[in-house]
Amino acid sequence: MKKLSSLLLVSILGGAITLGSYKLFIEDENLQPILETQEENQKEAATFISNKYSKVNAVETDFTEAADKTVHAVVHVKNVAIGRQPRTLREYMSGMRGGRAIQGAGSGVIITPDGYIVTNNHVIDGASELEVTLNNNLTYKAEVIGTDPQSDIALIKVEAQDLDYIPFADSDNVKIGDWALAVGNPFNLTSTVTAGIISAKGRDLNEGDSKMQSFIQTDAAINPGNSGGALVNTNGELIGINTAITSQTGSYIGYGFAVPSNNAKKIVEDILEYGDVQQAILGITGGTLNPEAAKQNDLAISQGVYINSVAEGAEKAGLKRGDLITEIDGVNIRKFSDLTSYIRTKRPGNTVNINYFRNGEEREANVKLTKYETYNLAIAGVEITNADQDYLNNFKIDHGVRIVRPLSQRIEIPQDKYIIVEIDNKEIKNIDDVKKIMNNKSENENTKITFRNQNGQQESYTFRN
Repeated sequence: MKKLSSLLLVSILGGAITLGSYKLFIEDENLQPILETQEENQKEAATFISNKYSKVNAVETDFTEAADKTVHAVVHVKNVAIGRQPRTLREYMSGMRGGRAIQGAGSGVIITPDGYIVTNNHVIDGASELEVTLNNNLTYKAEVIGTDPQSDIALIKVEAQDLDYIPFADSDNVKIGDWALAVGNPFNLTSTVTAGIISAKGRDLNEGDSKMQSFIQTDAAINPGNSGGALVNTNGELIGINTAITSQTGSYIGYGFAVPSNNAKKIVEDILEYGDVQQAILGITGGTLNPEAAKQNDLAISQGVYINSVAEGAEKAGLKRGDLITEIDGVNIRKFSDLTSYIRTKRPGNTVNINYFRNGEEREANVKLTKYETYNLAIAGVEITNADQDYLNNFKIDHGVRIVRPLSQRIEIPQDKYIIVEIDNKEIKNIDDVKKIMNNKSENENTKITFRNQNGQQESYTFRN
């Protein structure tokens, strides 16, 4: 009996000591565990930290409010083409049929309660009719108010009132790593919300063209049909218009791109106030500084925009070839798409403050932005713009328009090697002259265009419609 009592006493005492040790050494939050160097213990510790991190973030991040605020303000846009009825027996026998056909579909974002909607230009391009379906299945006819093919943004409108809408946020405040939601209608599925983070800013998908792209990149799933939909922050505010995906299959593989909301907002305001987009230019050509250029020019910094040539406001402000732009209005400029993205939020006549380096010395300049005007001379397959006198001097002439870029492979024209000086034997001084001539031509009339090279030699070509 004594042995049993002693054994019971020892057990109770051992239990008390164990419980006391637990309270003292293990439950104390101020004490950090000592990790042994054994592989098994390291794995357990890593798993514990990972689970704790996920748990905290799951509590702090709630997408339901943002989704609820935005899902009713994103619409389904149908691009409807109206086929022409056959006018002759031959047309009928050849299979021509009239009627309505869906040419394309995408999404749109309601930005005002009275029915203004932002979408992509490629969603509505070529439409005979536009149909907009709200999240409550109400359908409206829409009209095109204005477009900007350069940015792939279009503004359309439906006749309705008291609609849910999404307010614009300042896309300059968006940070890499922020949560984002993509709201749209992929694959004709209505009201789809996906979540991800901001993966990058200032993305240019093709630095070799003249579109001056500067996208927000996200890993929120964006698929065909999401084009024109909303990229929003966790407050349900618009930070971008979903525009493109990079994919080998045509479907989402991890990369989606959106036009920043600041750029889209400026385009909308221009269309409503002026009827078209007021695109401003700094007056430089150049590109992103690369390590080789930095080394060749003995530059102490490795990021910025290297100036290759100057004109317009930049030239008047004293900028020169070889200068390196690093800031505009206090905004860091790391690459050319940073510069174009910021300038596209400005209008002709605005003044910006430039920080730049010349010969290793940091300088400042105030540059007044000028208007950028272009015209697509489609018959020749080129985009043209006005040429200043310094540019014309290279061709030993006082008139002509500058060729910006080719629009097709119809004719091969090396950049800055030729200008257009005449159309149909009439002198051309600016793109307004070109527009007047082309607008007065009949549908099947040929067009004679005269080009001039830097040696003063002229060549004429006749283009047929």
